[in-house]
Amino acid sequence: MARDEHDAAAPRSVRVALLTISDTRTLTTDESGGFLERVLTEAGHQVLERSIVQDEAAQIELALRRMMGTAQVIISSGGTGIAGRDVTIPVVESLLTKPMPGFGELFRMLSYPEVGAAAMLSRAVGGLAGNALIFALPGSLNAVQTAWKGLLESELPHLVYEVFRQTGNSGAP
Repeated sequence: MARDEHDAAAPRSVRVALLTISDTRTLTTDESGGFLERVLTEAGHQVLERSIVQDEAAQIELALRRMMGTAQVIISSGGTGIAGRDVTIPVVESLLTKPMPGFGELFRMLSYPEVGAAAMLSRAVGGLAGNALIFALPGSLNAVQTAWKGLLESELPHLVYEVFRQTGNSGAP
């Protein structure tokens, strides 16, 4: 099937859960989560949940596993750096059944013109965990906007289509 046919068969609306990992942000001060909620809704996607958890491995894993039960796509922001408190990436990687190395590689490539060599500090990662796609992004608004505009905005429906096309279902929980 050609890419145009894939796009035509892809769902127009995707079920998404948003998770912010932060020891300091609240729903009011979480600009990155607010941005994602707004652009996803404007694009016609269904935001099932928007939560914030502390940068603690057990809290992150519990939230992701809960979201995996209903969401087709989970987008997290925060906790992806190399500081001691940044534990998001090992947790996400432990859940991935099919990593998508190209996601992190492309994210860093897109980030390089904006932040220079500091792009190497990003450990952004994406892949399939059970029946949910997980994309772990840095917490800064600029990084989240880069990932949305450069990678996710145009590909979410196609990605969901690819996950479920051989199973014959739409990814309904």
